[in-house]
Amino acid sequence: MIASNNPRFLVLGASGLIGRSVTDDLRRRGCVTIGVARAFSASQRVSPLDIELPIMAMDASALAGLVRAHEIDVVVNCLGVLQDGPGSDTAAVHRDFVARLLAAITACGRRVRFIHISIPGRTDEDHTAFATTKREAERLIASSGVAHAILRPGFVIAPSAYGGSAMVRALAALPVDLPAKDAATPFQPVAVADIATTIAWLAMQPTDDEATRAVSWDLMQPEAVTLGDVIGAFRRCFGTMDWPRVAVPATLINLGAFAGDLCSRLGWMPPMRTTAIAELRRGVQGDPAPWIAATGITPATLDRAVGAHGATIQDKWFARLFLIKALIIASLVLFWVASGSIALFISFPATTAILTTRGWPDWFAVPFATITSMMDISVGVLIAFRKTATFGLATGIFVSLGYMVGCAVLTPDLWLEPLGALVKTGPAIVLMLVALLMMDNR
Repeated sequence: MIASNNPRFLVLGASGLIGRSVTDDLRRRGCVTIGVARAFSASQRVSPLDIELPIMAMDASALAGLVRAHEIDVVVNCLGVLQDGPGSDTAAVHRDFVARLLAAITACGRRVRFIHISIPGRTDEDHTAFATTKREAERLIASSGVAHAILRPGFVIAPSAYGGSAMVRALAALPVDLPAKDAATPFQPVAVADIATTIAWLAMQPTDDEATRAVSWDLMQPEAVTLGDVIGAFRRCFGTMDWPRVAVPATLINLGAFAGDLCSRLGWMPPMRTTAIAELRRGVQGDPAPWIAATGITPATLDRAVGAHGATIQDKWFARLFLIKALIIASLVLFWVASGSIALFISFPATTAILTTRGWPDWFAVPFATITSMMDISVGVLIAFRKTATFGLATGIFVSLGYMVGCAVLTPDLWLEPLGALVKTGPAIVLMLVALLMMDNR
């Protein structure tokens, strides 16, 4: 436990992988920690100290007021976005917001230490908007005169998983192998607990201490590790080390990244996008020696970080289903759009004949077939967009049940149709229920 005169923390991005872990760790140490995020999931709303704010829309004056109102001593910025897209602007999040935050800290009238989570790597290898804007933020911080620490963690291993960390677990849990070149990429890891310990250590240092007033540290284990080694550690944890595997060609990975970019236009946040693959192939490496020497922290090794929380059945199910979720959503979108389009545009006479041969008048059968076909297409479109997917899945279940019950009452002979179209609706409902139960991201 830290002493009772603990500094007070403000963690920005407290709903993310690092932000959530740091917030919870600091609170366990007895520190008053205000967690701020645009939105918390229902399961994350466990403390009145977690506040939902439109943080990206706040100007420097509002941010300074937030720091003063809560008497903050340490601001920890864990905000970040992987790639530009609808609702995501790397320059706005990484550079412009940091500029406003630095102005707020300068104007708040308090002695505040600023701790910023960045990325490791050489600047001459910064080729994505994600990397270049992260580095622009570092330059703003270094020239601000604010007491600061720029922390550049390696591949973060935590009890929870999100984005890239979840994708690594999925690769370990499925019978696939990366191309040899990608597997050999340097990939130095760090346990999330070591990041939290570093932040707590920094907070106890005086802001006027020249040794820690302005530092930039790589946080990772010093031993050389590759991406293949990290996946291998998770395979040992999951018990999948001896499975036979199919090598995934680099072309297929590139195609998956392109598909991920398209999905991001629909509001989804897939871990496999062009920026993610570019950063993965760039690798994760740095020099943790200055960090270790200054803090005395002994970084957890890869095996200890992964093995410290052995795989439970929950871990294994999540890892196996993580990438399959995208396949489920895509197949349901295709199922609904294709079935409605075929009935409406290709086989409309046959669609109406199903009704007219059973005594339905044309004046009713034609509009009924048109409406139900358009409804099927609409369900598929709703599922395709992230904001409406939950509603679309629920609607799809309701519509499917309506078809089954309606046919049982009005056209019961369709249940005996040789291809069993109505019988197959049952498994489709179950698949939509599975997708509905997997919609949480955090």
